[in-house]
Amino acid sequence: MDMSGQYRIEAPRDVVWMALNDPEVLKKCIPGCKELVQKSPTELAAKVSLKIGPISANFSGAVTLQNLDPPAGYTIAGQGTGGAAGFAKGSAEVALAEVEGGEATDLNYTAKAEVGGKLAALGGRLIQATSKKLADEFFAAFAKEVNGPGPEDATAPKKDEDKKSRWAKWLGR
Repeated sequence: MDMSGQYRIEAPRDVVWMALNDPEVLKKCIPGCKELVQKSPTELAAKVSLKIGPISANFSGAVTLQNLDPPAGYTIAGQGTGGAAGFAKGSAEVALAEVEGGEATDLNYTAKAEVGGKLAALGGRLIQATSKKLADEFFAAFAKEVNGPGPEDATAPKKDEDKKSRWAKWLGR
């Protein structure tokens, strides 16, 4: 199964890159993530609980970052097992491009995934729809984490300086 997408993140590319490599940010953003531990600069171990159609499963797996090209992008590859539910493995090419004079970043991804076991019996349409939903949930949470609360949130920052100070956190300034 293949899928792709593009998301606009209202933050400089360096900030988005740092956040994409921060295990704490990823843990908050990955739907159902219970644990994400950095084993090395390019390896992570994860535990995720998901419900896909009628099947609920706890997955344990490994994630590796490959083809690192900071801050332009990387390949993220992972595989996990969910016991009787089956397995999932896949990879995604992630590319970051500066827009709006460097104040925003377009994140593009192309992903490939395979599932096996009971999950494969659910059918391609359900797996594809669930994958798209999980990707949208991840990127919405990621954008909120990087940008801070949206304008609909009563706690949203009132000034650009507040947003820039948040970005400074990611850049360590």
